[in-house]
Amino acid sequence: MQITKATYLISSPSVDKCPQPDRPEYAFIGRSNVGKSSLINMLCNNAKLAKTSAAPGKTQLINHYEIFSSSPRSARGKEKGVTWYLVDLPGYGYAKRSQQQRKQWSRMIEDYLRKRKNLLNIFVLIDARHEPQKIDLEFIDDLGEWQLPFTIVFTKADKEKPGAVERNVKLFFDKMKENWEFLPPYFVTSAVSKKGKEEVLDFIEDCNKAAKE
Repeated sequence: MQITKATYLISSPSVDKCPQPDRPEYAFIGRSNVGKSSLINMLCNNAKLAKTSAAPGKTQLINHYEIFSSSPRSARGKEKGVTWYLVDLPGYGYAKRSQQQRKQWSRMIEDYLRKRKNLLNIFVLIDARHEPQKIDLEFIDDLGEWQLPFTIVFTKADKEKPGAVERNVKLFFDKMKENWEFLPPYFVTSAVSKKGKEEVLDFIEDCNKAAKE
């Protein structure tokens, strides 16, 4: 799949303020400073689409982007364009915000994830440089409890040696196996080298097609 156009649409303080759920939707979420904005910009071929910041906690609302895409994998080489939503959610676990602010974000995120009817998949971003973090595992367990579909995206793979990334990915899934019988799909990515870009976009394309059937 190729993204032909990506535009910022709206930032919403709650799920009831979000755009009409009239097309496929994909949410991106992870701990603060996991590289979420950089990954979104890489996928959308636009370095300025999602605002990046050296300071964690930049994203504070539910940010919707309207995505236009086409597929060179169709029988005629190109199918009619598909429109879908990409959603940039606030990072979780940012300690420098007040407890009240963190609770407010947590409620907003949970309401959105559980009530958004057109949400086809949640991309949970994990920093590939680190060993498994409790906060990530707890968030994933919440998604399982809520019975929501998700995929894991390991980010910043370029900032570690390949062997270290492979080790951290294995350690993460070893920890998941303690509570999970089946493991989710996953991708290893780098916003710098564009590693994993085609695989993530092809996954979204397959989800869009499945939603039509």
